[in-house]
Amino acid sequence: MTADDLVFGIYPGGAVGDENGGLLQGPPDDPDRITEALDHLRVSLVRGYVSFSDPGDAYPQAPERVEQYATGGRMLDLVAQYRSRSGDVAGYVAFVRDLVRRHGARVATLQVTEEPNLPVYDGSHPRVLEALVEGVVAAKEEARLLGLDHLRVGFNTTPLFGPAEGFVAALTADGGPRFVAALDYVGLDFFPDVFQPAPADGLGEAVAGLLGHHRDRCLTPAGIDESVPLWITENGWPTGPERSPRRQADVLETIVTAVVNCRIRRNIGGYTHFALRDADSTKPGLFYRFGLLTDDYRPKPAFDTYQRLVKRFGSAQSFSPS
Repeated sequence: MTADDLVFGIYPGGAVGDENGGLLQGPPDDPDRITEALDHLRVSLVRGYVSFSDPGDAYPQAPERVEQYATGGRMLDLVAQYRSRSGDVAGYVAFVRDLVRRHGARVATLQVTEEPNLPVYDGSHPRVLEALVEGVVAAKEEARLLGLDHLRVGFNTTPLFGPAEGFVAALTADGGPRFVAALDYVGLDFFPDVFQPAPADGLGEAVAGLLGHHRDRCLTPAGIDESVPLWITENGWPTGPERSPRRQADVLETIVTAVVNCRIRRNIGGYTHFALRDADSTKPGLFYRFGLLTDDYRPKPAFDTYQRLVKRFGSAQSFSPS
């Protein structure tokens, strides 16, 4: 890869979370159709979510058996979610270590917790920040013990503004040097023009401004310097009533181009699209139609747009972590 290349990925499943922390599902995944679409896109990473929870609680993997898609030169972007209502940090740390032992050879990026800054999903569970710090340190230690030099360990947030700008600084203050030293990347989930409208002619500038803000106001003051890559861990734009498939393709192209243009200055390591297919193309709700494909795997215009962007800006070879 050259300095201008990005690592591209995608979440390949149909299940999606909603604004209340619930899980929306439609038709079941078709692994053969998913693999065919991934082969066409030629992305390097497939994103999957696995959860640690208390005995008696159960959260499905999304997608089911994500490791089956780590073929054809693809590797895993694995998210270890923290869903312990009892605040079982020790159990979560053991869970993270076990993930590294079982899947580490095919994991390129291991994200510890999911959106811990929000009072839904992982952020709603007790001791989540302690779990994040201890999970990152444990994952990196386990990877080193096993000689998995390729495995990158990180965490993510959504955009941080106002008082929330200090979230990462509080985290690094609690975790100390051992936590910062274990970080290989920091992820950012962001969805411009989805939950708040953005003018079409200013979308690229808004993306560049957001990435600059996150680096300069949230990471640098926290002691995470520009040698630690920033990864776009979730980004997408849903279709639906008054949200045309053509507009989805245009938004995707604008955002990816803006990320590419910031790649060197802001040290952007990768971009993961959310999602490959709709959860349920028959439902009008905002969260059901993030896919580049419909729920029966018919392509929207954005599918070919993403394939073209990956070909233009991504690595010409299979992802080989450094």
